[in-house]
Amino acid sequence: MDVKASGVDLSMAISPAQESANCLLAHNHELTKQGFTVVESVADDETLDALVQQLFKLERDLGLGPSDNDFEGRQTVRAYNLLAHGEVFHFLPVHEEILPIVDAALGQDCLLSTIGSIAIGPGEVEQPIHSDDQVIPMPRPHAPLIINAMWALTDFTAGNGATRVVPGSHLASEPPEYGREYETLPVEMGRGSVMIWNGSLWHAGGANCTDDRRIGVSVNYCAGYLRQEENQQLGVPPEIVRSLPKRLQSLIGYDVYHGVIGHIEKATPATRILGNVAVESMRWESPEHDAFLSRVRSEL
Repeated sequence: MDVKASGVDLSMAISPAQESANCLLAHNHELTKQGFTVVESVADDETLDALVQQLFKLERDLGLGPSDNDFEGRQTVRAYNLLAHGEVFHFLPVHEEILPIVDAALGQDCLLSTIGSIAIGPGEVEQPIHSDDQVIPMPRPHAPLIINAMWALTDFTAGNGATRVVPGSHLASEPPEYGREYETLPVEMGRGSVMIWNGSLWHAGGANCTDDRRIGVSVNYCAGYLRQEENQQLGVPPEIVRSLPKRLQSLIGYDVYHGVIGHIEKATPATRILGNVAVESMRWESPEHDAFLSRVRSEL
């Protein structure tokens, strides 16, 4: 049927919920097929300015500067544990356009592994190609264990250090050889966009041949049964955790995975550490426990 001839405007017939679902499917298809996807124009200029200003303040207050190793970069300034360094960063891990893509890949019991800024300065060389799950001793390829979301606080261009990737490399049978050169593609995106990639994807920060910094915030998630890269429970003070929404508390490790992993004497960390000492029911005490184990076995 000719849509125009029929007088039917299909774009008007699609609900916002259906449009959101279609976008989620498209992004997860790209994530599965090529190992990365880009969500355009997620944050506005006012929000981005606030993030950049807070990062500059952190650099001054903490005396941050470039590292003395090739991996972190000798012209690159990094700040770690950002949830403990400003409320302005708290919305990033739970953003409504980004977290559903992560959940679809890792499951809703996933964890926030690390959140830090990466400001690639002028004169920086290309970072060695690596994968984010390279230290995890598992046969490859495997189901997603890590999903990384890079928020562009400035434009990411081929000239200023846009993340470089080897498309499809998340399906390789081995990680890249550290220090070896590979043919890569720069993932260019505008300020306010977010690049999301599978932790098995071979990638690296690019060289910066401009006079300006390339600034991004890396929000890195892992499967709920893995150890986080940054120890969020010790790194984020309890008084800050109390102010966070429940989903963000769960992401940093104050819940239990599948009702089993991470409990403290049959209570969630949130219950014990944040003040409520009531004993809670664990998965194995639930009538659904046997059905849950049967489903897990069927998926292996």
